[in-house]
Amino acid sequence: MKSDEIKEAALKFFTIHGYEGASLSQIAEDVGMKKQSIYAHFKGKDDLFLQVLHDAKETELSSKLEYFSSIDSTHPEKDLYGFLQLVIDLFQKNEQLKFWLRISFFPPAHLQKDIDMEVIDIEEKVQGILENKFQEWMDAKLIIAPSAKIPTYAFLGVVDSILIELVYGNDEHRLLEKLNASWRVFWRGISHHW
Repeated sequence: MKSDEIKEAALKFFTIHGYEGASLSQIAEDVGMKKQSIYAHFKGKDDLFLQVLHDAKETELSSKLEYFSSIDSTHPEKDLYGFLQLVIDLFQKNEQLKFWLRISFFPPAHLQKDIDMEVIDIEEKVQGILENKFQEWMDAKLIIAPSAKIPTYAFLGVVDSILIELVYGNDEHRLLEKLNASWRVFWRGISHHW
C-alpha cells in the first residue's frame, strides 16, 4: 500500500515539476516518510518515475479501449467526436493522463528511449483499434475512404493537434475553435465522395 502512496505523490510532483524538478525528498515528505525509506519500495528516482509512467500509460490505454468497446459502431460521427471530447476530458481531469501527455512531449533525456517505447506501444495499439473501426464503418458504407489507414492517420492528426493545444495552450476558447474547425474538415472529408 505504501508503494501506491509513494507513486501517487510522485505523480503529483512529476506532473507539476517534471522529472528534473521533482525530488525524492519532496515525495517522501508528502507521504510522511524519510527519503531513504523510498528505496525499500523503488530502486531510485528512475525506477519510481518509470513505474508512474507505466501506470499512466495503462490508465490511458484502458480508458481508450473502454471507450471503443462501449460504442455501437453505427454512428461514426458521434463516436469519433466523442473520442475527441474524451481525450480533452481525460487530460483536464485525470492527473495520470496529464502526466503521461506532458512526459511524452518533454521526456527526461536519459529516459527518452524507455519513454519512446511506451509512447510508440500505445500509439500502435490505438492506431490498430481505429483502423479496425474505420474499416467497419467503410464496410457498412457509413464513411468513404480509399483505405482504413487514410482516415486513421487523418484522425490521429486531429487528436495530435488537440493534444498540442492541451499541453501548450491555456485558452479554452481557442481549444474549442481548433477542435471544431479540425473536426468539420475531417468529417467532411470522410463523409463525402473522394
